[in-house]
Amino acid sequence: MLWLAALALGLIVGFATRGSLENLARIRLRWPWLVVAALVVRAAILLTPFSRIDGVQYVYLAALTALLAWTLWQVELVRGIWLIGVGSALNLIVIATNGARMPVAPELAGPLVHSGTLGQYTLIGADTNLNWLADWIALPAPIGRLVPEAYSPGDVIIAIGIATVVVLAMRSSAGPAETEPRIVSDPP
Repeated sequence: MLWLAALALGLIVGFATRGSLENLARIRLRWPWLVVAALVVRAAILLTPFSRIDGVQYVYLAALTALLAWTLWQVELVRGIWLIGVGSALNLIVIATNGARMPVAPELAGPLVHSGTLGQYTLIGADTNLNWLADWIALPAPIGRLVPEAYSPGDVIIAIGIATVVVLAMRSSAGPAETEPRIVSDPP
């Protein structure tokens, strides 16, 4: 929900600053299917019976790692995507230090409160690490009452990154960015 709101905000600001969808459509990503695959893995682990299989959280950790690597691979092509990389790295750090599970504040955990762990999530407690990077942020009312989800600081930075990428891409009048050569030699 947060990331969809960030996308919508990016579009609104992009249009308000005289950007266009045509410019946004010019973004050229390498291997965009990798993002879809990582999101499918995340949804499958959370929303299906797979969430009850012990060890499935490591599949999610691997997908998140691949997504972070993909994001860093796009830095030269997409302005602002580094923010998404920073947010993803923060999430990866907290998940990796907690047995491949993201800690969640008990008051925002919903059914997780009864089981203690579910898929890639666990309750924040004395035995979890880096709780300040965990899912403890709730959306403000009235949206927060309609969508009682928990977000991490990394999720917030990812959302800011999504909005930034959209605005910058919409405002860009140039074509797709071209990577400059890394090694330049002058003829003798």
